[in-house]
Amino acid sequence: MSSSLVAIAIDCAEAPAVARFWADVLGRQVAEDSTSERVILLLGDGGTGGPRITFNKVPEPKTVKNRVHFDLVSDTFDAETERVLSLGRPKAPRPAARQVSLDDLRRYRKQRVRPDRRVDPPRP
Repeated sequence: MSSSLVAIAIDCAEAPAVARFWADVLGRQVAEDSTSERVILLLGDGGTGGPRITFNKVPEPKTVKNRVHFDLVSDTFDAETERVLSLGRPKAPRPAARQVSLDDLRRYRKQRVRPDRRVDPPRP
């Protein structure tokens, strides 16, 4: 028997703002019962778009490198990169062929928009 991933929980100082950014990027809706302390992004595509994502407000500031980031793919790499940049996130410096790293609000998470569905091998 195995477990199923039902949600990803992200701690941050500004849960509503960070959640709104990711809702816009991923095309998800914010749950009506979300609060300023806990914001839930609903599943996309009628419940088939991956795990629920929750953003929880925490009082302590970020002190170390992010250990989680979202890897995204798009069939329209250039257009999707421009769309996400238009949401107000700066491009992070990172040289890579056909890969763009973007800083998230307050540098909580990074996202990568890739032109294909290849997955990089794990880093040591």
